[in-house]
Amino acid sequence: MAESTERAGADEDRVTLLQLSLDELKERVQDMGGKAFQAKIIRRNVLEKGRLDYAEMTDLPIALRDRLLEDLPVFSSTLVDEVGARDGTTKLLLSFPLGRARGGDANARDLSVETVHMPPLPHMREDAEGNERGATLCVSSQAGCPVGCPFCASGLLGLARNLEAHEIVEQYVRGREIGPLRRSVVMGIGEPLLNFENLNAALGVVRDEMGLGGRKITVSTVGFPDRLRKVALLDPRFQLAISLHTPDQDQRDYLVPAMRGVPIEEVLAAGDHWFETTGREITYEYVLLGGDNDSLGHAQRLVERLRGRRCSVNIIPYNPTPELPFGRPDAGRAEAFRDALVEGGLIATIRWSRGLDGAAACGQLRLSR
Repeated sequence: MAESTERAGADEDRVTLLQLSLDELKERVQDMGGKAFQAKIIRRNVLEKGRLDYAEMTDLPIALRDRLLEDLPVFSSTLVDEVGARDGTTKLLLSFPLGRARGGDANARDLSVETVHMPPLPHMREDAEGNERGATLCVSSQAGCPVGCPFCASGLLGLARNLEAHEIVEQYVRGREIGPLRRSVVMGIGEPLLNFENLNAALGVVRDEMGLGGRKITVSTVGFPDRLRKVALLDPRFQLAISLHTPDQDQRDYLVPAMRGVPIEEVLAAGDHWFETTGREITYEYVLLGGDNDSLGHAQRLVERLRGRRCSVNIIPYNPTPELPFGRPDAGRAEAFRDALVEGGLIATIRWSRGLDGAAACGQLRLSR
């Protein structure tokens, strides 16, 4: 990590660069003796070019660079921990200031989130023309999670608060510091649709100023039907994944407590509405829990639920967390589950885990600290 990142944790009330809108940054730059147009240069350096050290922004006057370094940190977050895995995956644990506890527990003291940088596997690191492919970055939308899935460590500490838009952007900037980005998934800690206004504002910056196109961004949700229908009407510029995890109503009420009592068919109907409105197919995510939801009977019932719908299924063998009583299915069982879906007419793939030796499970590093 660059020096500017290590010193980036700001005081509780200190304003940071990414917290400011362009107009606010123009005012701040002028107060520092600079010109309003130089605000765009600063944002372009950070968001487009990935320069996080003001000293490297040689298209700015030295006096302004010195003032920026002294008075305007780039980040509000502090890098608490960084864990690497043998496959090249890097997980960051970032801590944000305690204030602005809207949307969560005002007494919470754990404002940390996880951001994961996953480079392509060795045989996929170059495209047909020999150009290096970028990584996939997994970002969080909330500090903690209110959904309460019993197999997920993200919600064990409850919800501290929603992340602000600039705090989501910070994860992208820090992730790109590790290496170039090709795709992004909002599948980290938190439920994106419960913080959609801030998330949507952040993704606007990521698309328009960092250059990561909307079709390269996937947002994962447990699928609140009313919220999905409203968001579909806003011409969303991202792909959608819905965490389903089971075809059985009773089991989903247990596995996804925040959706207890919401019929699976209502969630699927909202997914159909999404496709009809946006023209973008849904991916249904299915965390495969060994001995719980991985039988051929589950696969057959899932086929019945999804047959005829414009969608695909992403099967995710569970990443074990020591504190939780769930197991990881073996490869043969996962492949048999996938094969049953394909034979039933669905498009289904297995997303094998990355970073298993680097606290791979969502929320695991946060919980361990």
